[in-house]
Amino acid sequence: MSSRKRALLMIISIALSMAMSSDRPETQNFVAYSQEIPGSDLSFDFVPIAGGKFNMGSPESEAGRNPDEGPQHEVVVSDFWMSTLEVTWDQFELFLYRETDGEVVKENRELTLEVDGIAGATMPYVNFNKPGYPLVNVTQYAASTFCKWLSAKTGHFYRLPTEAEWEYASKAGGDAPFSFDKKHIDDFAWYGGNSNGKSQKGGKKKANAWGLYDMHGNVAEWVLDAYSDMTYGQREIVENPVYTTEELYPRVVRGGSFNDPLKNIRATARQFSDKSWKKRDPQIPKSLWWLTDALHVGFRVVRPVQVPPKSEWEKYWGKPIREY
Repeated sequence: MSSRKRALLMIISIALSMAMSSDRPETQNFVAYSQEIPGSDLSFDFVPIAGGKFNMGSPESEAGRNPDEGPQHEVVVSDFWMSTLEVTWDQFELFLYRETDGEVVKENRELTLEVDGIAGATMPYVNFNKPGYPLVNVTQYAASTFCKWLSAKTGHFYRLPTEAEWEYASKAGGDAPFSFDKKHIDDFAWYGGNSNGKSQKGGKKKANAWGLYDMHGNVAEWVLDAYSDMTYGQREIVENPVYTTEELYPRVVRGGSFNDPLKNIRATARQFSDKSWKKRDPQIPKSLWWLTDALHVGFRVVRPVQVPPKSEWEKYWGKPIREY
């Protein structure tokens, strides 16, 4: 069997154990909220993203389109919450230094998970910390492990978004490259044309129609999926798709960054990791946690409405893959 056929077979449509619209919780429960991080004065703001059907990918007529954005096909995603901003340095450093691990949410927990059983990250090669600025140079594994740690701290199930969820949220109910008039791009996005070549503090631009900031540009964002240029080879409606492999490269990042041209920050544009992102890593094996050469890569967090079975948790939080 060819590698391409194996790749297609590994495209799986798994129910992420999130409630569909018929099981949507009462309106008063599916609302925006602020998640405090126990032991600190930091928090995340989350907005509800009501699930539905949308056209994933771009039409062949879309300006700047790449072949891996098609064929455009219908996808269904279920209800979830998404953080309004990309994870910041000061938020991630709570996980990095682990000084607040003794403080956890004790009431209304949806899951039981011990904080001290979660692997701790090593220190970054270079600390670019500025409070409120998006974390960068982080690996997909580090991003997922942060989500695991946040879940243990709060009792809610947090993870990276799937590629489908991310695109659905970015389009914000529309089917265009941007969820706003492109002539107003400077009001909504940091990209190569206005960023002065560096990331910016989160939330300085306008949010999209669903209350999400920096979905276009600023830093590219990890999603759960591995990358394949054949991922969209299915034409039927797909429910909650996510593509996974056992290989470390390539993995998908979405949204483009402060260095990218407009075509790379479209809602449908796909980018992916490469070994060059750790080119200057002096360690053997290379770091599980940090990228030496990817100043443009960060992430944001989602929470599904329904917690998946415990037996499935590690599917979303991942496992370490040594790189020599």
